[in-house]
Amino acid sequence: MSQQRETIDTYLLRVLDTVLTERSVTKAAILLNQSQPAISAALRRLRTITGDPLLVRGKNGMVPTEHGLRMLEPARRALHEIDQVISRQTAFDPATSVRAYRIACPDYLSTLFVPTLVSLFRALAPHATLDIHSLGPALDYEVALETGKVDVVVGNWPEPPEQLHLSNLFADRIVCLVSRRHPLAAQDALSVNDYLNAGHLAPTPYSVGQRGAIDLHLMRERLKRRVVVTLPYFNLVPYVLAESDLLFTTTQIFADHYVRLLPLKVLSAPPGFPAMRYYQLWHERTHRSDEVRWLRGLIADAAQRILANSSLAGQSVNERSLET
Repeated sequence: MSQQRETIDTYLLRVLDTVLTERSVTKAAILLNQSQPAISAALRRLRTITGDPLLVRGKNGMVPTEHGLRMLEPARRALHEIDQVISRQTAFDPATSVRAYRIACPDYLSTLFVPTLVSLFRALAPHATLDIHSLGPALDYEVALETGKVDVVVGNWPEPPEQLHLSNLFADRIVCLVSRRHPLAAQDALSVNDYLNAGHLAPTPYSVGQRGAIDLHLMRERLKRRVVVTLPYFNLVPYVLAESDLLFTTTQIFADHYVRLLPLKVLSAPPGFPAMRYYQLWHERTHRSDEVRWLRGLIADAAQRILANSSLAGQSVNERSLET
């Protein structure tokens, strides 16, 4: 039974590449910061493994054998791939990136957030691609982050998962949106009774097992609104409101945008509603990725641009990081 040959490790590959390129054990030892006996011992191991002398004496010095020359290019390719695996990228340039970036965000952010983000993305990373996924019951965003289906999730759950990294984007006031023909449109603010007696339009929950900020607040106050219509698409909501007697509880930025486009009015919500906090989440697996770090910065930039064009004051951004 023949003995199994010794495998070539990274060190031997580097010796092979350097010795065949320099055609000298002495020069290879200097370049690799090794002693000449160590390089000679490595060359002997390579000769045993390959069954070929690899480097032989010629008229004007040492020359690679034919088999040695055939090994040179594959060895260099292998070393390049190994270097790509073990070396941390230190000079990421979005202008040359060809990566596919993936974000999941609520449907109600699409109108303002997505166009701003896409504009920035296209300007800075013209060769890359951007996939926007809508958050919904069918998407387990924690698994999606863990498996790489998405890189970043933008959300606003009152209690985000502790095991994920988090960076705040901004906070938005809670308001109510109605048609200008709505019976309550004559006033600027709503009492608790006005709010509870109105017919409400509500969004379909976009995450299983997570209560939204509005529902969580009402539950804690032991209040129950009268929801008569639910819609799965936020962009339909303003058009339904304009033609109905329904009330929609939403955020200031969303409401202000559609008031400029449709016959709608913004009313102050009853006292006590907390601000809606938006943040981005990512998994530990991409926490140190230069590409995903850049993407998070881009998302934060897009969010701040939206905030700057609104009536809200800017909010500081901070991160909740896991122990390293």
